Amino acid sequence: MTNETKIPRSDIIVALVVVFGAMAPLLSSTMINIAINELVRSFHTNVTTVQWTVTGYLLATGVAVPFSSWLLDRFDGKQVFIAGEILFGLGSIFAAISPTISLLIISRLVQGFAGGLIMPLLTNLIIRSTSPDVMGQMMAIVGLPMIIGPLLGPVIGGVIIRFVSWQWIFWINVPIVAISTWLILWQMPKYPALNKTAKMDFVGILLLILSSSSLIYAIVKVAHSGNFANKISLMYTAAGFVLLTFYLIWAWFKKEHAVLPLTLFHFQSFNGSWVGLFIAGTVLNGAMLLLPLYFQNVRNLSVIMAALALLPQGVGMLVSRSLTGRLTDSIGAKYVVLGSVLITFVGTIPFYWFDTNTSYWWIVIVLFIRGIGAGGILMPLMVDAYTGMDQSQVPAATIGTRIIQNIGSAFGSAFITTVVTSYSKAQFKTFEHQLRDGHFHVAPANMQHFVTAHLVNIRLEAFQTGFLVISLAAVVIILPTLLLTNKMKQKD
Repeated sequence: MTNETKIPRSDIIVALVVVFGAMAPLLSSTMINIAINELVRSFHTNVTTVQWTVTGYLLATGVAVPFSSWLLDRFDGKQVFIAGEILFGLGSIFAAISPTISLLIISRLVQGFAGGLIMPLLTNLIIRSTSPDVMGQMMAIVGLPMIIGPLLGPVIGGVIIRFVSWQWIFWINVPIVAISTWLILWQMPKYPALNKTAKMDFVGILLLILSSSSLIYAIVKVAHSGNFANKISLMYTAAGFVLLTFYLIWAWFKKEHAVLPLTLFHFQSFNGSWVGLFIAGTVLNGAMLLLPLYFQNVRNLSVIMAALALLPQGVGMLVSRSLTGRLTDSIGAKYVVLGSVLITFVGTIPFYWFDTNTSYWWIVIVLFIRGIGAGGILMPLMVDAYTGMDQSQVPAATIGTRIIQNIGSAFGSAFITTVVTSYSKAQFKTFEHQLRDGHFHVAPANMQHFVTAHLVNIRLEAFQTGFLVISLAAVVIILPTLLLTNKMKQKD
């Protein structure tokens, strides 16, 4: 057995600086999940509207990704990083002082765009300075904020909401951004511009933005109407696919100059990676949105207790993080992702049967198992996307995987919200009709208790249905996993 290649100290320092720089965007994206109920009450609106603070953030992140790559071509990577941090800080300030939900959503779009400039740097700068022999280990370090975010974000958010106010979820980003900017200036080397004559494919970007936004908006409108076949959703779905077709035609003419060249889809591992990343948006982000609401609305926990209830999942993700990196370097992404999605399924499907009387200790065990699996999905998929590519193709592949990951995350959040909301609305209407038609024979004195108990049960079943969909999505990831790298076969 060969000794594990050691990572140079200078590379570790750069990786840690990059990791800290990503902490504010990722903490912000996870803290807001625990604050959804508070935002609904504060702005006197509904979950579907507030959910746009999550979906809009993710969409804006996807929009910014190609701009991040273009800026790295035209300017020093260190300067791009600092610009992204400052913009995120400004977005946080505007979010904190937002007087209406509309302005909060706009501020979240600014935050998301800044996050979209920052997050690709995690891979781009590491790939430019790291040996392929330790790429899995380095990506495990770079993936640290993706673990710490779900681990600490809800807890910090819960404490803030309980003792201060939701505005401080955004104010807390300001000192983090200031420290991060100082660390970048102090410890990060310069990354010279790669190609100062690089041109941006604005038409391609616009088509991708409009296509993905149309499809996600169609899903969200389903939640509003409670009907998957409503006219607006069908219209926006059709528009999304038409725009996607236009992009494919445009990319075919633009060849390698397209923002997402079609030649990338000739690589088997890239295809397995992007499909897996898209579906993972439902498995990971859908659950991140659903779990805090489950603990608050079904288990009736306080915001702090709901945040603490999520800790076992974060601990599980932390446990699997370093092992995932080493295994990916050793045996390839195929079996790492395969094992991870199966473990995630085992750690999610029990929620389909959990009710209000289920022991919390069972929930702790299941969430810990889910965390172990969830922690091993994203990183191998992202690493394997570059397998077999030339260095010149890496920036475009980074754009592709980041765009698809963010679109998948936005779609997953919107889709799970839609499933739960639509189920609730449909069941409520059925119950309302049955009640009006005298379907139930209940004594008048017991009617109020009967109605309350029935509505509580509908809410429970809606969440159970959401967890079932997330579990099935984890199983579906097995299909693109078959296209990923198998280094054990290469060794044979």
